[in-house]
Amino acid sequence: MKHYLDLVSISNKVHRRQSRMTRICIVLKVYGSVPGSGGRNENIELPDYEEAAKLMATRKNMTLMFLWNRYKKKCEEEGTRFYQYSQYCELYNKWCKENYETAHFDAVVAQKMEVDFAGQTFSMTDPLTGEIMTIVVFVAILPYSQYIYAEGMLSTKEPQWIDVNNHALNYFGGVPALVVCDNCKQAVIVNQDWIEPELNKDYADWADHYGTVILPAKVRKPKFKSSVENAVGILEKGLFHKLEERQYFSLEQFNKDLWKELEALNKEPFKKKEHNRYYYWEEEKLELMPLPSMHYEYIERKTAKVSSDFHVRFDNAYYSVDKAFLHKKVSIKASSTVVRIYSLAGEFLCEWPRATRKGQWSTNPEHLPDNYKGFTLCFPLLTLLKEVTMSVFSENQIPENLTLQKLSA
Repeated sequence: MKHYLDLVSISNKVHRRQSRMTRICIVLKVYGSVPGSGGRNENIELPDYEEAAKLMATRKNMTLMFLWNRYKKKCEEEGTRFYQYSQYCELYNKWCKENYETAHFDAVVAQKMEVDFAGQTFSMTDPLTGEIMTIVVFVAILPYSQYIYAEGMLSTKEPQWIDVNNHALNYFGGVPALVVCDNCKQAVIVNQDWIEPELNKDYADWADHYGTVILPAKVRKPKFKSSVENAVGILEKGLFHKLEERQYFSLEQFNKDLWKELEALNKEPFKKKEHNRYYYWEEEKLELMPLPSMHYEYIERKTAKVSSDFHVRFDNAYYSVDKAFLHKKVSIKASSTVVRIYSLAGEFLCEWPRATRKGQWSTNPEHLPDNYKGFTLCFPLLTLLKEVTMSVFSENQIPENLTLQKLSA
């Protein structure tokens, strides 16, 4: 009986060995080699992995499945053998490891600031008009300390872009040697080869003012600004959830809540190393270049004519000018927060806070004749009436004396 059991045991071992040999033969027949063995069947068409890697890097949403299907179709048309999808992917990964060298570089203290916009936006309701407005969040980070700054914006035009960059440097308490930015139009005009990108003139002037250098990231290469990409992910997966549950009627309130949550985040202990962002920032800010005595101020310049309602129109808003300049041209110089109006001779006339919404009117009753001062609240109505008139009559049919004086008659 014991002899019989020994024979059964030997038979099972032989069967398993034969079964394994059979599976290996099948793999060799299908793939030409055992996966992971390093061999390759020369009878199978080798994919162009250099072209595949180029397409994966430059084409948005490109996948290995798409490339494998194209490779398979080509082989079928030429009557050659091809790799199955799993072997295709394995060889592609092996090719990448052999042809692309990667290295990890530790962040250098005070070396750079990375900036970008968050992908997630928020809604704000204008308390006067009920208009739903979109808040875009600007994000900046110092990679060494991982110290994060963020700010909501209703406009991403150049004046506001310069403004939030100023605020970021002020928040960090100094200027880094480099500013790494995305290829947004506010920062970069052309960046074809990364070596000599054409910067937005105003952003380049901003960098000169602070003594720093703008370094745009390579196009479609998020690893060149990996710290700010990671910061955006932290915000979107964390404190943004708290903000999106609230209803906002002013940008000031949104930023107040954002900065409160951000302060807590920067003082929250790291999970994989000692201390927190604030701790390392206190070390880093000592190495940053000092801020200049004055911030860089973006200035828009425009010449406009004072209309019959004693206002000039600038950036879809209206600002009153003294009655002495009725129908005369004036010079407008505007920052992101203030609109200043001058005569063409350079005489300062008045200053207004910059409008925060389209169609906003800013009127000083002292700028108006005595018989107009009771109608300051009717200026928006006059604009609406003119627009309706323009839609009904041709331009040469509109009465030249369409003024509040006629409306009051």
